[in-house]
Amino acid sequence: MIELKHIYKSFEDKEVLSDINATFENGKTNLIIGQSGSGKTVLMKCIVGLLTPERGELLYDNRDFLAMSKKERKNLRREMGMIFQSAALFDSMTVLDNVMFPLNMFSNDTLRDRKRRAMFCLDRVNLSDAHDKYPGEISGGMQKRVAIARAIALNPQYLFCDEPNSGLDPKTSLVIDELIHDITREYQMTTLINTHDMNSVMGIGEHIIYIHEGHKEWQGSKEEIFTADNEKLNSFIFASDLFRKVKEAEMKSHTDIPPTP
Repeated sequence: MIELKHIYKSFEDKEVLSDINATFENGKTNLIIGQSGSGKTVLMKCIVGLLTPERGELLYDNRDFLAMSKKERKNLRREMGMIFQSAALFDSMTVLDNVMFPLNMFSNDTLRDRKRRAMFCLDRVNLSDAHDKYPGEISGGMQKRVAIARAIALNPQYLFCDEPNSGLDPKTSLVIDELIHDITREYQMTTLINTHDMNSVMGIGEHIIYIHEGHKEWQGSKEEIFTADNEKLNSFIFASDLFRKVKEAEMKSHTDIPPTP
């Protein structure tokens, strides 16, 4: 579990995050949503340690990341997996070598065991047949699956995904969402997903926080988001045709229910 307590972050005189409080539970897909410039990317960078908040507590299973020494932070980062907006694969490495990269960096296992682990992860994302290909030889969706395999290679406790569906078609995006969700449940990880994709919100949004102009405006599940009375949240989500149609269908279904005799 990851807990944020009164997180503040500024750049020069501009406050970007203000008094952010949130809890992200393990075994669930936790989504951070918001408009561009809302502060959600800065929040994610603070959580993974790429930026340092001025105030607040950032707890990883009751361990305060902000109070740790450099050595302690380095050890904690070994418990993290990252999926970037672009797959961020090494073009000069095969798919297998890309997945082995974190194992070669941090694992003390033998080469044979590292290869076995990497192949296991590739099999988990249905890409074992592509182990000897290079990133330029596979599709964008396959590259994202390789990135997922690499992210889980060290069996992390925490998985961070920055716009994992960026640049993908809706069908492939659904595959990636379901894969992240299944892996989260399977390994009981604490998964945080930074996304604009309303399909992801509807599909795997077990716990959602909405950030607006540096403030946490709302939190809840994908079921609760349709009945939320937060104007800023509604303005954001119902800009999507998909959400507007679902909302209209929800309202119609309630009005069509016959009264109880």
